[in-house]
Amino acid sequence: MANNGRRSVKQKKGPTVGTGGHGRKALEGKGPTPKAEDRVYHKAHKNKQLAERSAAKRGTGARSAGARSGPKGRATEEVVTGRNSVVEALRAGIPAKALHVAIRIEMDDRVKESLKIAAERGIPLLETGKPELDRMTDDAIHQGLVLQIPPYEYQDAYELAEETVEAWKKGHIANAPLFVALDGITDPRNLGAIIRSVSAFSGHGVIVPERRSVGVTASAWKTSAGAAVRVPVARAANLNSTLKAFKNMGIFVLGLDGDGDVSLPDLALAKEPVCIVVGSEGKGLSRLVRENCDQIVSIPIDSAMESLNASMAVGISLYEISRQRAAK
Repeated sequence: MANNGRRSVKQKKGPTVGTGGHGRKALEGKGPTPKAEDRVYHKAHKNKQLAERSAAKRGTGARSAGARSGPKGRATEEVVTGRNSVVEALRAGIPAKALHVAIRIEMDDRVKESLKIAAERGIPLLETGKPELDRMTDDAIHQGLVLQIPPYEYQDAYELAEETVEAWKKGHIANAPLFVALDGITDPRNLGAIIRSVSAFSGHGVIVPERRSVGVTASAWKTSAGAAVRVPVARAANLNSTLKAFKNMGIFVLGLDGDGDVSLPDLALAKEPVCIVVGSEGKGLSRLVRENCDQIVSIPIDSAMESLNASMAVGISLYEISRQRAAK
């Protein structure tokens, strides 16, 4: 059959001329559903904006000092989860940013008390869906209650010591400066217990290194039973440099260790400005910290017991110093 010298061209599959591929685009869909916090009409988006504005006012930036990393590097706020933990934290007076309550939560005495305390303290109550609570807590068991803890505002170790020494010399405080410094302690419960002991025996502050050290977390707040409100925790960029500066101010640095130069009952420096340094239960004091101590003090214990928990050793030492100071 004649075709006037033209070859027939077979049409390729795909969109016809002029469609612009609209049919293909229609099949591709609209992509994954945005996260709740990225949807402007969702309550989670408003909560995120409020949190960002609050962080900006504090000058903490996108990631605060009190934040922790969740899965895939996601920054999450420090939180207390679970009904027992939340109500105990509220009873202890732990500072709180907001109390998140699950939608249609099943009420019990713990939930009722948590809501009551939060209302009395003016803590914002936010009704939050379970998916958002799961995200906030990295899928921990929260039982419908999540308490957000604001980042702790650390003082500078040198400035805290300098202010305390000056106040003591002017007679504004009765007792000589008394500090506790932590060397290699990473358990927040130890920190909380130490803060509690410092408060009980009229200490003036706790010093923690910036690196490889525990910070004031929700767990530390809880263990301190609210004492962290009264006792300042200060950060030292370099613990050894800070201890040297303390010594130049007239503060005696005493390290706690099992093979000390002096036994605690024979301590002659109790009534002087003192900074007690305690190491981890396993490693004890690091070599450089030990060299920077004026004395190494040991606590007499039964030979069957190898060592004492760090917070227990601090508590015993603070008691003895307090006892000697009271016997003026």
